[in-house]
Amino acid sequence: MISLPTPFEEKMKALLGEEYEAYLNCYEEPRHYGLRVNTAKISPEEFLKIAPWPLEPIPWISNGFYYDGERDQPAKHPYYFAGLYYLQEPSAMTPADRLPVEPGDRVLDVCAAPGGKATELGAKLQGRGLLAANDLSSTRAKGLLKNLELFGIGNVLVLSEEPGKLIPYFRNYFDKILIDAPCSGEGMFRKERKMVKAWEEHGPEYFSRIQKSIITQAAEMLRPGGMLLYSTCTFSPEENEQTIEYLLKENPQFELCQIKGYEGFAAGMPEVTESGNEELRKTVRIFPHRMKGEGHYLALLKKREEGSFDRAAAVRESLGKPRKLPAELEEFLTLIGRELDPARLDIRGDKVYYMPEGVPQLKGIRFLRTGLLMGELKKKRFEPSQALAMSLKKEEYALTIDLPAADERVIKYLKGETLDVEDLTSGRDRGWYLVCVDGYPLGFGKVGNQMLKNKYLPGWRWQSS
Repeated sequence: MISLPTPFEEKMKALLGEEYEAYLNCYEEPRHYGLRVNTAKISPEEFLKIAPWPLEPIPWISNGFYYDGERDQPAKHPYYFAGLYYLQEPSAMTPADRLPVEPGDRVLDVCAAPGGKATELGAKLQGRGLLAANDLSSTRAKGLLKNLELFGIGNVLVLSEEPGKLIPYFRNYFDKILIDAPCSGEGMFRKERKMVKAWEEHGPEYFSRIQKSIITQAAEMLRPGGMLLYSTCTFSPEENEQTIEYLLKENPQFELCQIKGYEGFAAGMPEVTESGNEELRKTVRIFPHRMKGEGHYLALLKKREEGSFDRAAAVRESLGKPRKLPAELEEFLTLIGRELDPARLDIRGDKVYYMPEGVPQLKGIRFLRTGLLMGELKKKRFEPSQALAMSLKKEEYALTIDLPAADERVIKYLKGETLDVEDLTSGRDRGWYLVCVDGYPLGFGKVGNQMLKNKYLPGWRWQSS
């Protein structure tokens, strides 16, 4: 039996009443492992046809599945390297699922690393609009960037700033905002026992101050009529209902929205707040003794439209007229069977980016990526990037090598080895090929003399266990 801090036990007894024993018993049950399908690349129905392991649907997440984490290893399969899914705790899938993102929206994920929620938000955009994914830690933001690129999401800004510093660039800019706030992590105690010690060092009061700051700053970046979803993986009233109560008091233009329910969801608790605002029942608590997940809290809010709002005035384009492109880049672009707007191609030094629409100038803030890194110009040749490979579909590129998952060359490619592709190309074939597994891109390689010179990104390579 896990040893829980006495103040935490007393708080949970008060919150749960007669359900407390059932909650305590869940610590003796095995944890649940989740896999979320990348709908930007494959539908859940199609993925089930090719999945190498048994999967059980997560009933409140349309593209989420349980898998046996004690037996199966989805992170050691080529489909993981093709970005077909993300491994995520089941209840943690709920916030991005319940924020109603539509293709073309401008979306901000305020505390985005490592990317579990950002990758789902990006997949929902289906290549349109903009995803700004921010994390204060530049180290964590690097992992976030990798996960977004692995998922093939190119319409991105990856930022690394305090939310308050973003306000002058993005005031009234975003249609949707997700705040999965840093928290005391009470819902992680079963999954990561070290979180208990962390709770004792920095408990709910410490995080509550941070959360109130983040949510009020993010509120300034949401356009009138836009929606904000706030979530934590903790049970603490100070970090949940009381934070939402604070936002509603400080920003009366916000109102709570009903969240699409599920039979295991528990309603928010107005009784743990000073105001007792009954609207807080529209928020959602996920408890591990009620559902097959670790626990979460969610609140969905809308910013009322007050007066007229000129959406065009809130958007500042960062790129001017299209420039003349280098010949080697123009030649490469003929291989891509996707319509590209030349005005959105941005050449900075030797790097080429494809920018999302309506991006403001970002001078003065820290960012890791603006747009899709297409590749690099090198001595009169163009070398495409790993990010570009992952953003393409097989049918969108002229030169492809498609290997079945069982072909030993797939793992060799992922390890960075040179491949013999004599059976797949003719002796005359040369150039940049998109290497795929069962029709899903993994990266680029350069073919010459029936051999493929591996260009898989070194930092992404398969590590033998």
